[in-house]
Amino acid sequence: MNDKVKAVIIDDEQLAREIIKIYLKKFDRIELVGESSNGFDGIKQISELKPDLIFLDIQMPKLTGFEMLELIDEPPVIIFTTAFDQYAIRAFEVNATDYLLKPFSEERFSEAISKTIKQLTNRNESKRKINSLIKEVEHRAEFLERIVVKNGQKISVIAIDEIKYIEAQDDYTMLYTEKGNFLKQKTMKFFEANLDPSEFIRIHRSYFVKLAVVKQIELFEKESYRVILNDGMKLPISKSGYQKLKELFK
Repeated sequence: MNDKVKAVIIDDEQLAREIIKIYLKKFDRIELVGESSNGFDGIKQISELKPDLIFLDIQMPKLTGFEMLELIDEPPVIIFTTAFDQYAIRAFEVNATDYLLKPFSEERFSEAISKTIKQLTNRNESKRKINSLIKEVEHRAEFLERIVVKNGQKISVIAIDEIKYIEAQDDYTMLYTEKGNFLKQKTMKFFEANLDPSEFIRIHRSYFVKLAVVKQIELFEKESYRVILNDGMKLPISKSGYQKLKELFK
């Protein structure tokens, strides 16, 4: 593969972007085609410029590097640039994904480039590593605080506090909020593992509900119950869901 490698830098720190640009001058084969200071513009550039390689910061405001990756269907090869914690560093290493821990030297940068050039010949393997990394990071100890959703060119960041209930739709889920409904490519199993159980409860195989919006439980058929939410919405409850709610509302 002797063609030029198109690269994009996505990092909210201008100094970090400048250092990467200086280090890249030694690599004639790599052509910098774009740079961005935030995840929203970064996604747009990836879509329009279709780079082979991106230098991606993890800790960015508005949209983190990991949230960005959830929204990209065909991610390029990635070198992560980060000052992230040790858990994430272990996640990179477990999944053989290259990263540069800030502040990084020119020598370390060159090592990452050499390793990445080899990956460019096997995009499927690179994509597998990225998907494995996302799953690894999702299994962290903290509960979700927000969800990012892409609908066409529009990206929405939804705070978990804004969600009233979640409905299963095959391999997707529908998030119901005051601002509207949002379809997310995540399963109920994902939310079960990542939502705070003191705030959300799975009342049915197809529904999670935020406890704060539950107004009452009613019997509507023999031994069948449903919840009524503050806005009047009625959702079915399974037998196990009913037992959970009964315990909580004693």
